[in-house]
Amino acid sequence: MALGDRIKMRREELALTRIQLADRLGVTPSTVSNYETGVSFPKEEVMLRLFDCLETDPNTLFQDSFRRGGDVLTQQERHLLAQYRALSPLGRESVQAVLEALGAYRAELEAAPDREPRVIPLYRTPAAAGYAAPVFGEDYDSIPVTDGVPAAAEFAVRIQGDSMAPFIADGDVVYVNHDPLKAGDVGIFCVDGEMFCKQYYKDPAGTVFLFSLNRARADADLVLTAGCGRTLVCFGRVILHAPPLPGKP
Repeated sequence: MALGDRIKMRREELALTRIQLADRLGVTPSTVSNYETGVSFPKEEVMLRLFDCLETDPNTLFQDSFRRGGDVLTQQERHLLAQYRALSPLGRESVQAVLEALGAYRAELEAAPDREPRVIPLYRTPAAAGYAAPVFGEDYDSIPVTDGVPAAAEFAVRIQGDSMAPFIADGDVVYVNHDPLKAGDVGIFCVDGEMFCKQYYKDPAGTVFLFSLNRARADADLVLTAGCGRTLVCFGRVILHAPPLPGKP
């Protein structure tokens, strides 16, 4: 006996109309008709509701549909189904939401190879020790945002010098975005027209400290007091787990 015939027979045994069954399943009566005539097959979440609405065991109702090499359902599948049926209505809704999310994630992964990777600019001109590679808007290379590049990166900068070692070594590429800077963040700064990669701190009096992570190069620190007249522009926050600020635990 076909699946549609079983659904119809069991519905009639329970004295349910197509409209009543459709209402319990959350589908239209025409959809129930399509199930019974074999035009369409119930989706997974609808099949789970059918087990309850028709008060039947899946091995009885769907034995042809689930057949795998002579087996109806595996023991694990029957166990999972029993657990699902023991849940409250809210619990079942939660399970269905998780299944839908997993299905959407799987579809996204399957489609990923067909998408062109996002690219960001890598500014490539070297600069003096401790400076960031350099003036924005100049020549750059486009690099793809793949597994080795943080997803939040908006551009990249090549660093030269040892003032940020060992966290950022000479020649390293750092990845940058435009998130707001917090105390202790490392950023890319332009001070009086010169580019720097430094750790940021601003005290309550308004003085800005730009620290070298390499404290052996404290001579490369910059201090800009409020009202000093010097120009300071932040181009972005370096995506980096920086150490504590100098003198702070």
